[in-house]
Amino acid sequence: MRFSLSWEDGSPGSLEARPYVYSFWHACMLPSMFLWRDLDIRVMSSDSFDGEYTGRIMQRFGFVKVRGSSSRFAVRALLGMRRALEDGWIAAFTLDGPRGPRYVVKPGPVLLASLTGVPMVGFHIALSDAWVLNTWDRLMIPKPFSRALMRVSCCITVSADADDAQKEQALQELQAALDRTREFAEANIRKAGGSEFPFYRRISRG
Repeated sequence: MRFSLSWEDGSPGSLEARPYVYSFWHACMLPSMFLWRDLDIRVMSSDSFDGEYTGRIMQRFGFVKVRGSSSRFAVRALLGMRRALEDGWIAAFTLDGPRGPRYVVKPGPVLLASLTGVPMVGFHIALSDAWVLNTWDRLMIPKPFSRALMRVSCCITVSADADDAQKEQALQELQAALDRTREFAEANIRKAGGSEFPFYRRISRG
């Protein structure tokens, strides 16, 4: 699998820039893990059987699991993510997980952004050729030699004194960013590897 990257104006512009609160949809979890591997990104993962299994896979790819989910132990998990951001790390959410509804945002990133002053960013990865599971999230499994295009949104900030209406507005901006990046990536995936979206060359950290 080879990746092309596309950044909106006002986006971080680099995979290693930090700290940021990243959000993406559950469907592109597998290509995301491969692209963002070994960057010590903090990811929320539940204590359920599925969450524990997924968490072990993420750890093999160099992610750091923060226990909790949107439905259980949410406060504990948010505190762990807050500490990670304050220490300068990237925090990431599969924002419609762990059970959906599909492509609908949850408020966790907005709360973290308000507590820490760290901007939110959304992204989506489209694949040229994939197996798509018949599950609630339509999880994509890249086929051999497939191409991937990641589109990253501009940064979205939330002030520390934001009221409920302002937080709701930020949530809607994040929803729009995720919808926008998904539409862009899916519309342009056939251009991945061309002159407009050349393949990304990962620089070894070793």
